[in-house]
Amino acid sequence: MTRQTPTRLESWLACGAAAAATIAWGFWYAAGLTLSHYDAKAHLVVARRVIDNLTPGWQQIGAVWLPLPHLINLLPAQIDLFYRTGLFASAVSIGCFGVTVWASTRVIRRATGSVPGILTAALVFALNPNLLYLHATPMTEPLLIAVTFTMVWWLYEWLSDEPGCPIPGKLTLIMFAAAWTRYEAWLVIAAAILLAALVRLARRESVGAVAIDTGRLSLWPGAAVLLFLLASRVTVGSWFVSSGFFVPDPTYEGLILRSALAVWWGTHQLSGYIVEVVALTAAVFILVRRRELIVTTSLFATAALPFSAFVDGHPFRIRYMSPLVAACALFSGLAIGLLEQWADRRGLVATRSADPSRTVHPGRRFAYVLAAVLVVSAIVESPPWSGSRAPVIEEAEWDVPISLERRAVTHCLAPAYHGEKVLASMGSLAHYMQELSTEGFNIADFVNEGNGTLWDIAMSTGPAPYVGWMLVEEQAEGGDVLAQRIRQDRSFARGMERICEGGGVALYRRSSAP
Repeated sequence: MTRQTPTRLESWLACGAAAAATIAWGFWYAAGLTLSHYDAKAHLVVARRVIDNLTPGWQQIGAVWLPLPHLINLLPAQIDLFYRTGLFASAVSIGCFGVTVWASTRVIRRATGSVPGILTAALVFALNPNLLYLHATPMTEPLLIAVTFTMVWWLYEWLSDEPGCPIPGKLTLIMFAAAWTRYEAWLVIAAAILLAALVRLARRESVGAVAIDTGRLSLWPGAAVLLFLLASRVTVGSWFVSSGFFVPDPTYEGLILRSALAVWWGTHQLSGYIVEVVALTAAVFILVRRRELIVTTSLFATAALPFSAFVDGHPFRIRYMSPLVAACALFSGLAIGLLEQWADRRGLVATRSADPSRTVHPGRRFAYVLAAVLVVSAIVESPPWSGSRAPVIEEAEWDVPISLERRAVTHCLAPAYHGEKVLASMGSLAHYMQELSTEGFNIADFVNEGNGTLWDIAMSTGPAPYVGWMLVEEQAEGGDVLAQRIRQDRSFARGMERICEGGGVALYRRSSAP
């Protein structure tokens, strides 16, 4: 393989992608939508509550979400400006967009040397409204995409070097980071390590050397997973939390084919049919004919997580397919690069050069035409100016009308609040706790599940002796643990008076002395 050296093009495209995400952030921030998704607010709460809490400590990182995104935002989230606006977390996502485009263009440069392919991948990334929106928010998908793409690039780079080269330290570190970002990364890591071993065995390298390096590659991500499982055991008493945070949806539950079609449908809704088909065709070709590149196909392993979630009854969420959309952008660029190589070999659209020392690429003009067609199709099917009609943004806006209705509760609580503690389930109302920060509320003002004994006592004997207020989510996911407790035992709310409601949330105030 001809080794391709870095050029300024990849860096400029990465900077351009970050600039596009910054512009998108300004647009969505002005529209009040950078924090419209309830998970965007909840991620800020998880980072904030480690320090701002009745019972602060590392245990507050939790056991449902992986810790790296919250560790990155831990200290900035203690600053009210960053906590209330999500500004720092959004800046991290913007940076991740640039990193993802950089890693993608480096892969294409090394594999094909195709400038049209590099431009295709960068433009398909930077013009997709769904990816742009996610990279303007505090969501965790941008970090997942950035670390997995960088990991695959560095792994492919290592495999492309001469046999016997030591494993780069940066590769093991990025694998550790990926394993602490989102669960989809576990699948990508496993697939990448397996495919890397297969590539080396196909090159007839020593089985012993391959086995040793595979073990070394697995060590750091394995340690990351083990540390997370231990933390989960200590924090919530369970090695792994896989249920209890959603109401099963019969639409896909137990239906394997329908769940697979849901993943396929969601991907092309976000990226477009043509981009998805071209990308998957390129991935199949690489699996069959380009064994040195097959490690890149590990990025499609993220599909297994939404598929298994839907089969288990998790409600459909289209943003779960965003890592697949990013993979399609990369592979659309690889497709153009591979076609350019093919056209070069065939001598298609031949060009002449008077300078014998100048490299001639007969297929480049052909590749530029194909790249233009692919980029235009991507824009037509998923136009960057689609605004709130983009599927990920529509999904993020589900909570907007409900949040407006919750203001009725805020208007009841804020003027009458004088420092009494508020009992509320963070598992259901973390996003509302973040909304209340604009009224001066801190996480330490709430008694929640993360407070251990304080929460257990209030739940066992009733809240009236211990708190002045109680917030109850009565609608979402069938109601939270407080709503269910009140339905089962009316005496639980004795001494608490229901004073107002809005957006599915009911507000109780203590009506008798403790």
